[in-house]
Amino acid sequence: MRITSAEFVISVASAATLYDGGIPEIAVAGKSNVGKSSFINFITKNRKLARTSKEPGRTRLLNYFLINGGQFMLVDLPGYGYASVSDKEKDNWAVLIEGFLLKSPRLKNVFCLVDIRHAPSANDKQLITFLQHYSIPFTIIATKSDKIAKSKIPQHVGVIARELRIGTGNIIAVSSVEGRGEDSVLQRIDQILQPINAIED
Repeated sequence: MRITSAEFVISVASAATLYDGGIPEIAVAGKSNVGKSSFINFITKNRKLARTSKEPGRTRLLNYFLINGGQFMLVDLPGYGYASVSDKEKDNWAVLIEGFLLKSPRLKNVFCLVDIRHAPSANDKQLITFLQHYSIPFTIIATKSDKIAKSKIPQHVGVIARELRIGTGNIIAVSSVEGRGEDSVLQRIDQILQPINAIED
């Protein structure tokens, strides 16, 4: 897998009007300020694709990005767990995220981003429980691995695995700053799309 092009397609504000581009979708989910936009820009090698901000809670819509001219779609979900918004707005985001996860016919995997420096939050655990309950495939992306010593990464990955009750093989440590984990993420995307490509062949 090589990502050679990436472009913004559309933003969606309601689960009642989901966009269907007719191609496989990989969603990017995570707590506000976990680095979703930086991750998207990192793996697509396009620093201006997703808007980054030091202010948490910037992404409030479903943002669709077309990859490699139609090979698949990356869908950036609103960040969850941001305290400085109203309960009503939090509820709206939850309805949007859950609606997309349950209703999108093209969704093949959810990249769930967590900060490698900290144990998963209650919201992180809630998301994983939700995905497991509805048998939605997911991959844990442990961001900001440049913030800890390289020798400590396996230890922190182990903590995440225990807290989420998953295997370490489903966790990829990345750093958008140092470029760490890019090959592993692209290989994972290959694995996700491979059964689809085999059917088409």
